[in-house]
Amino acid sequence: MLDKAPNGNVSELLSTLDSALTAGDIDRAVDLFQTDCYWRDLISFTWNIKTLEGQPQIRDMLQARLADTKPSHWKIAEGEDASENDGITESWIQFETAVGRGFGHLRLKDGRIWTLLTTLSELKGFEEPTGFDRPMGAKHGVERNRKTWKEEREAEAAELGISRQPYCVIIGGGQGGIALGARLRQLNVPTIIIEKNERPGDSWRKRYKSLCLHDPVWYDHLPYLPFPANWPVFSPKDKIGDWLEMYTKVMELNYWNSTVCKKASYDEASGEWTVVVARDGKDIVLKPKQLVLATGMSAKPNLPKFEGMDVFKGDQHHSSQHPGPDKYAGRKAVVIGSNNSAHDICAALWEAGADVTMVQRSSTHIVKSNSLMELGLAGLYSEQAVRSGMTTAKADLIFASLPYRILHEFQIPIYNAIRERDADFYKRLEAAGFMLDYGEDGSGLFMKYLRRGSGYYIDVGASELVANGSIKLKSGVDVQRLTGHSVVLTDGTELPADLVVYATGYGSMNGFAADLISKDVADKVGKVWGLGSSTTKDPGPWEGEQRNMWKPTQQPGLWFHGGNLHQSRHYSQFLSLQLKARMEGIPTDVYGLQEMHHRG
Repeated sequence: MLDKAPNGNVSELLSTLDSALTAGDIDRAVDLFQTDCYWRDLISFTWNIKTLEGQPQIRDMLQARLADTKPSHWKIAEGEDASENDGITESWIQFETAVGRGFGHLRLKDGRIWTLLTTLSELKGFEEPTGFDRPMGAKHGVERNRKTWKEEREAEAAELGISRQPYCVIIGGGQGGIALGARLRQLNVPTIIIEKNERPGDSWRKRYKSLCLHDPVWYDHLPYLPFPANWPVFSPKDKIGDWLEMYTKVMELNYWNSTVCKKASYDEASGEWTVVVARDGKDIVLKPKQLVLATGMSAKPNLPKFEGMDVFKGDQHHSSQHPGPDKYAGRKAVVIGSNNSAHDICAALWEAGADVTMVQRSSTHIVKSNSLMELGLAGLYSEQAVRSGMTTAKADLIFASLPYRILHEFQIPIYNAIRERDADFYKRLEAAGFMLDYGEDGSGLFMKYLRRGSGYYIDVGASELVANGSIKLKSGVDVQRLTGHSVVLTDGTELPADLVVYATGYGSMNGFAADLISKDVADKVGKVWGLGSSTTKDPGPWEGEQRNMWKPTQQPGLWFHGGNLHQSRHYSQFLSLQLKARMEGIPTDVYGLQEMHHRG
């Protein structure tokens, strides 16, 4: 018989929390938390993405937000049971606020709350039209001059941005902009997505031809339309491009392709943006209330400035512009960098018959794809997880329920196990001279990604070419200068080169804001991305969330959205609800607005 003790314990605690919050007894509510506790809120209480660490921070938030939030009806989520393992009780929970319905996750330790995740699922009165509320589509009966669905869509596309202004403009029509656009479409928020490329998906199609997703399919679904069950585990770039193009069409997004955003400015008095875009040979002025920069982490390539770049006579380009290896067969290539793009490009050049040298300037974390899938992702994002009842939404929330302050503690054992499993692989890489790291605290890939968005490679084959010398390696050096036909390194080595690829990463997303809006606005917002962990490329102070991502910024009406497919899917829900609430005039007093840090 199923042990109901965990259910009883959780239900009793939630009942006490409910009565304490309803009565405004903040001290009694806070006493239900461990001294060492974490409450991560995705807009349900704070209208922000905010982690509260410890009882004092929770008390401060409740004192500021309880009266407006009016939480109620706390209980174990319908159809769910609490569970207990190794002294930790876990449960899915649901609750309501004055304006919405929430869903969350709870961990109890010694009968008190250790971690609490609260998320806003929907706004009351503005629910998505799904299930029993889905639109009819067909219009039964008779009506003169009836417009078909196609005619209505064409009329909408012709009007929005021309005779009728959008409420929201999204700059960037890649996976992030498309996912957010789909969410806003379901919430009836008039939105235009601006994309400079000719077709949706071109941001993938135009990359080097060997590019595949290194994340598995279960991690990469878009909102509403998951990939089919026979979709490949690792998606080739052109296949992803075609999926995004199909998705954009069937989700009925107002997608302005072949359109360049030239400039944007904000009027404080009217609370309105002026966005100038070039489309079909003319400038169009848009006047949205909300502007979302969904240009991702690859909007501003970091192109280094080395002496002699102007005299080099071969081909040279940033990795984002690399056309592929075909014309470099039999030629000498030098790739500056040692992370994902560098490895992919080196391997593709070697396969095409080029003589390839990788220049590794700093250490890189390497993890074999199979090891990452089996030890790092299998519990949440795998076929085994699906077969055991795990859904994408639950997997996202479980991952979100672990506060960033302690997330590394859960990651370190995973990467210790990977290091043990693949010890011979790492030994051979180091013997080849490759400089390895496992993150500054041994926490591996995910923490490096969250902290800095760089510094790693998921090995799908290139590392073996480095280990056996097929891809030549120069490590622990930098580029001193280029000559007409070579790259000279700081140790004096001269590498003959017909091609130089700068796989040197990308700048902060607020660099795009500086170009599009102004440096003053970019400085006002501060650094975008990173946790403030005081590790390499993630300077403090500690923020505990991704800086300025998916949440209000110091610049009213300006939002940043992006990340990998998982983040674009998951956080688009909460960004769309924030925008919808503002459009409908729902009070959205933000608690703990992100402060400005690190203008550069």
